[in-house]
Amino acid sequence: MKVAKQTFKFFVIITMLFASASAMAKTPVTEGNNNGGQVDTKTEIDGYILHHLQDAHDFTLFSYTNDNGERKHFGFPLPVILWTSKGLVTFMSSEFHHNDDGHVIVEKNGLKFAKIHSKIYELDGAATAVAFDEEHHATNAHKVLDLSITKSVLGVLLVGLLMLFVFSRLGKQYKNKQIPTGFGRVLEPLVIYVRDEIVRPNIGEKHYRKFTGYLLTVFFFIWILNLLGLTPLGFNVTGQLAVTACLAIFTLIIYSVSGNKDYWMHIFWMPGVPILIRPVLAVIELASALIIKPFSLLVRLFANISAGHIVVMSLIAIMYNLRESFGVVGSTSLAILLSFFITLIEVLVAFLQAYIFTMLSALFIGMAVAEHDHDHEHDAEGHEIADTEDVRSDFI
Repeated sequence: MKVAKQTFKFFVIITMLFASASAMAKTPVTEGNNNGGQVDTKTEIDGYILHHLQDAHDFTLFSYTNDNGERKHFGFPLPVILWTSKGLVTFMSSEFHHNDDGHVIVEKNGLKFAKIHSKIYELDGAATAVAFDEEHHATNAHKVLDLSITKSVLGVLLVGLLMLFVFSRLGKQYKNKQIPTGFGRVLEPLVIYVRDEIVRPNIGEKHYRKFTGYLLTVFFFIWILNLLGLTPLGFNVTGQLAVTACLAIFTLIIYSVSGNKDYWMHIFWMPGVPILIRPVLAVIELASALIIKPFSLLVRLFANISAGHIVVMSLIAIMYNLRESFGVVGSTSLAILLSFFITLIEVLVAFLQAYIFTMLSALFIGMAVAEHDHDHEHDAEGHEIADTEDVRSDFI
């Protein structure tokens, strides 16, 4: 009976997806075109995908065009916070009326603002409308310092509060009981896995406790945000370069500040190599520590998550591109089938990218706090016991 119910639920979900996708294939919609919101050409579809990957100043779950040709949006506005030529200016994003091509002007505190490609501009002087050059760049407006609560910022705040609530409850359970109950039983194996399989082997027994809190936070923060990006809510937080750069900078600061004498000595005056080569190696090692390592962290996470979203949406776009060849039913069925399997892979990638970022962060921190040229411990038979530094060296 239980199997029958689960099977029935599965077919209901598939039917709903098929029906909604079929409707989208008949009247596809997007922002910023002059065709009543409809998407019919490859260029418009490419523009829609890129628009989806960008951050937004409002939270829109879905949009549609009614029978009168009016564009309707289902969601809620977010606060716009700007530092302008006259100081701080705030208003709600609904005043832009979902316009993103600079044609809607918002007047606040004697200043005029327009939103162009998700960027907010302040108009110069007495200008009443945005003037564009041949490449569609504003010629009479300039960007302002944008401190707004955007969709990505909202996602970061929501996940941060969720993690604070869940893990604080898990921590309180350990005060009263040895084995957690409820959802804590799900979290405990994951916490132990990150601690024993990522943090401890790469940092070592002596220092791993100091950095476990940060690495656990990074792992679950990235993982939850990656999974959130696969939901219909439309979050793409880890696909924003600013977010991944911020995470990479945190790791950079931690291993730079925590680096011991041996770490900096190996960077600036590498032992065991000719003296004439040491200045050259110092430049290379310094560039590696301050630029290459954090750059590899931010680009890897950003590129993989963004590429995953592009692939999924491109497969969904099959229902638009091929509907004349295969019909609405055929193109929609093909799009759902392919996007379903790719989404399953993306669930694995969501965990994998969180694992890789945390692993590399632990590796970089472990290299910074490792103690070189020390005596090894020996077993009962007098053989040397490989320590964390030896394992890490073999890994590298």
